[in-house]
Amino acid sequence: MRLARRKFLHLAAGAAALPGFSLTTEAQTYPSRPISLIVFVPPGGTPDIIARLIGQSMSQRLGQSIVIDNRPGAGGNLALQAVARAPADGYTLLLVATPHAINVTLYEKSTVTLTREIVPVARINQDSFVLLVNPSFPAKTVREFVSYAKANPGKINLASAGTGNLTHLCGELLRMMTGIDVVHVPYRGTPAAQSALIAGEVQAFFDAVGSSMAHIQAGSLRALGVTAAARLKILPDIPLIGDVVPGYAVTGWLGIGVPKGTPPEIIERLNREANAALADPAVRARMAELGSEPLPGSTGEFAKLIAEETEKWSEVVKFAGLKAE
Repeated sequence: MRLARRKFLHLAAGAAALPGFSLTTEAQTYPSRPISLIVFVPPGGTPDIIARLIGQSMSQRLGQSIVIDNRPGAGGNLALQAVARAPADGYTLLLVATPHAINVTLYEKSTVTLTREIVPVARINQDSFVLLVNPSFPAKTVREFVSYAKANPGKINLASAGTGNLTHLCGELLRMMTGIDVVHVPYRGTPAAQSALIAGEVQAFFDAVGSSMAHIQAGSLRALGVTAAARLKILPDIPLIGDVVPGYAVTGWLGIGVPKGTPPEIIERLNREANAALADPAVRARMAELGSEPLPGSTGEFAKLIAEETEKWSEVVKFAGLKAE
């Protein structure tokens, strides 16, 4: 995995090296027509909302429309494959996300992966998850939750929004770091998992902060701890899971990628406009409403994030014995 990380960082470094004397005519006139941004989830989810938000802001700066093309399926791999097979001309972008880094190990037989076929362009955001329990559950803190789980092995049903995604792997990471024994119960999407938790069919669920706020505020679900590395402004009174389990932290992230071979001048232009969009007060305000934190930066910083996340989740996927075809 370290070798794969070095190769990926080398690829990203090459993409970021921009020789001023080798501008192609295509790069000089870019963009001259609408751009497609392939999104790995259906319309309406938080990643889709953020993609449309950033796409609209970037299109104003680029002078061309950015058309959102939703391609859900195979844990994000359908969208990845569509972009990997597209011309490397800057007109087909991928909304890159944490699941794509997870899938490098989860779909170990796949011939198309994030680290081989996609060049990182720009980070967009990061967001966190929250450990939720039914209000009737006896544990009122993370420490009590871990103690209860150790005293009652196999008695906690831990929901997820689907096998292999972050709502699942947050729990697997906690299991790996604490030795607790819980039962994973996958549901088809977040609403189904939330409903099951509210109804008492399961006892706990790691949910994205943005999608769980209404239930937390209404008191229909109890928040025990957040997966962030620092206290969240949107949930200032909820402690970090890492305060009880040192080193525990999970953040989901989004970014933009392009097919391998895309001219570096185009990559640099897209990175610049993405960072400008993230500096827009209106964009930042809308992201804050979603519980999301803007994450501007260079292509190299995004490449480093992807490499580190690929290694981290590789260990968790292997610990949990997960495989997908």
